[in-house]
Amino acid sequence: MTDTPTQLFIGGAWVDAADGATMPVDDPATGEILCHVADAGPKDAKLAEEAAVQAQEAWARTAPRVRSEILRRAYEIIIERTDELAHLMTSEMGKPLAEARGEVAYAAEFFRWFSEEAVRIDGGLATLPDGRNRMLLSRRPVGPCLLITPWNFPLAMGTRKIGPAVAAGCTMLLKPAPQTPLSSLALAAILKEAGLPDGVLNVVTTSRAGEVCEPLLRGGRIRKLSFTGSTAVGQLLLAQSAEAVVRTSMELGGNAPFVVFEDADLDKAVDGAMVAKMRNMGEACTAANRFFVHRSVAEEFGRRLAERMGALVVGPGTRDGVDVGPLIDRRGRAKVEELVADAVERGAQVLVGGRTPEGAGCFYPPTVLAGVDPGSRLMDTEIFGPVAAILTFDDEDEVIRRANDTPWGLVGYVFTEGLDRALRVSERLEVGMVGLNTGLVSNPAAPFGGVKQSGLGREGGRVGIDEFLEYQYLAVPVR
Repeated sequence: MTDTPTQLFIGGAWVDAADGATMPVDDPATGEILCHVADAGPKDAKLAEEAAVQAQEAWARTAPRVRSEILRRAYEIIIERTDELAHLMTSEMGKPLAEARGEVAYAAEFFRWFSEEAVRIDGGLATLPDGRNRMLLSRRPVGPCLLITPWNFPLAMGTRKIGPAVAAGCTMLLKPAPQTPLSSLALAAILKEAGLPDGVLNVVTTSRAGEVCEPLLRGGRIRKLSFTGSTAVGQLLLAQSAEAVVRTSMELGGNAPFVVFEDADLDKAVDGAMVAKMRNMGEACTAANRFFVHRSVAEEFGRRLAERMGALVVGPGTRDGVDVGPLIDRRGRAKVEELVADAVERGAQVLVGGRTPEGAGCFYPPTVLAGVDPGSRLMDTEIFGPVAAILTFDDEDEVIRRANDTPWGLVGYVFTEGLDRALRVSERLEVGMVGLNTGLVSNPAAPFGGVKQSGLGREGGRVGIDEFLEYQYLAVPVR
């Protein structure tokens, strides 16, 4: 921990909070304090905003190839330091080291992807239909951005936002989650080492998010907000952004349906369920939340899933052989406990797990519930824990109606061997992404995002950079 920055990163320098405040960073596996980091206030945020504003004009004029090569160098540094970054992430967030290494690779890929997109920003030239003017289209950076990232993927959510902003020529103020600031601070140090100019990226760690972010959004100098987090917070930020008409992209909550039809390959379905449910201990917006299984295969699916879930090893993420680390904090674990207790009170059968272990840390066992009542709270609440809730269905129209009966629409999972049904059901699901016979949809080359209250805009893929670019139309008379 001694080599990890713990100060604010403003204008290319490491500085303490103006009032000297700090906040603890806890290890969720033990409850012990790892270290203290600077706890920024509004004054610090204004200094970071000023640094970003001052750097914007020069950064926007920087050649696309230069921006590309900075991202490429940062990608290479991240890959070289995979083990170091994985241990840091596991310490502050809890996920097992094997999974943390996977996130480091995933995070690095966003920098590699957007290093390639930086040199492909295009425009256009055309003669307008009336023949009087030519239309010259150019694309330019939207301007200084506020990036707000969550705790569950502390490195990847940073690179998924920073990558396209750097590629587009935008300066940034990054506010990471207070539970996991260390990965973001390490990322800032890597980008500085890779040659990112001072002021282009500024990192403000804080436990006072409302005091820090609201003045920035209302002030008119921040021109873009990119937020990943809960729908409730996203709605608040959208309201704050309205006054200055700040451009926004929102990746919000999910309530993913996982649909298993009677013709599904159950081996594939169970494999997919393990990925869709247990990635990151279930603490993912893409996590399968509601398992709709055809009545004819529900008992067998539940038995197999419980067997697989029960075989997972729970413990500190740094320990060899551990499959499931702790949840992020005691508040998060208490939420899971309450949701499971409510489902059991309503008649759900616990096939495996369901009991909180004694001892230190925020651990909760992989849990499978069968015969879940549709009125249970976990049917309309994002679980964010290792709990699979199984319900049965009898026909296609019924399950589509129930799957869509939610204000969220991020991702859905469909398991069937019938091509016609696969396409038909996927098209009828009200979600931004569908995993067809797979439990993993995330990929830097694919557009990530949802519909309804799961968000606005897309991250990643060829469209990811569009969120940080504006069009300018120039009318040129035809002579």
